[in-house]
Amino acid sequence: MPLLVVQDLVKHYPGHGLLGREKPVRAVDGVSFELERGETLALVGESGSGKSSVGRTILRLTEPTSGRVSFEDQDVFSLGRVPLRALRRRMQIIFQDPSGALDPRMRIGTAIAEGLEIHRLAAKAEIPRRVAELMEEVGLDPAWADRFPHELSGGQRQRVGIARALAVEPVFIVCDEPVSALDVSVQAQVVNLLADLQQRRGLSYLFIAHDLAVVRQLAHRVAVMYLGRIVEYGPAETLLEAPRHPYTQALISAVPEPVPGSREARIILAGEPPSPSDPPPGCRFHPRCFHPLKDARCSSEEPMLRPVGGTIAACHYARPEP
Repeated sequence: MPLLVVQDLVKHYPGHGLLGREKPVRAVDGVSFELERGETLALVGESGSGKSSVGRTILRLTEPTSGRVSFEDQDVFSLGRVPLRALRRRMQIIFQDPSGALDPRMRIGTAIAEGLEIHRLAAKAEIPRRVAELMEEVGLDPAWADRFPHELSGGQRQRVGIARALAVEPVFIVCDEPVSALDVSVQAQVVNLLADLQQRRGLSYLFIAHDLAVVRQLAHRVAVMYLGRIVEYGPAETLLEAPRHPYTQALISAVPEPVPGSREARIILAGEPPSPSDPPPGCRFHPRCFHPLKDARCSSEEPMLRPVGGTIAACHYARPEP
């Protein structure tokens, strides 16, 4: 049985136009997927595609509009305050901005200890030892427990965020672009740390990112989002090496190559993504699509996800390799 099952998840935010008549923002508009124990599912796409809203809604950091999320065979959206609080020990999040996720007035040892105290996972006398163990596990010197966040680098602050998530012994972590705010050299260190922790602890990750070079190092499967919906979904190796949806092809072509000129010309998408308050009819990607078979069907009939050469893709004219 999968650890996490997401079915037809919808999250709309109310509009704030004149007299409140602006259309709602359709951030997530019918997303479904499953996550196995010990697996990493990468959720990728441009900014504004709805990736972070998916992660936060699964955890009920924001309430859903509709849909169902089952975690360890429990209906997350039906839980009351007390059982939801207990479940959150098993479900944690690592935020994108390590500075914004930490209280600047709180010493990092105290920040890491918060979860232990709230969930009563250690006696008061045991908490300093447990904090030291967590800091060592994420590559921080336990002697830094009395430091404030501003005394650490960005990568070190993100390691504090990871230690805070690990403190309550979760089995599932939403990694909400955890390396996008870090220097490239530090990104690899944090990704390697997440991979090591997954192997040692058997963790499952929903890894939200827009950088496919990072995703390639960690993901077992990849779901590509565009304007609130998944447009391609499949095993990471298959999807990244032979993408079927034009949008996925454009994302992969934007990844820098170590050897200039080693691949075909980069795909440059025309225009900007449409507003999530007013998505276009038919295929949501059709105004920017470059597929040679693109026609009137694309602007009038919404494509459904279907198997295409090892992945599933929402494109009328996606074809497997000959």
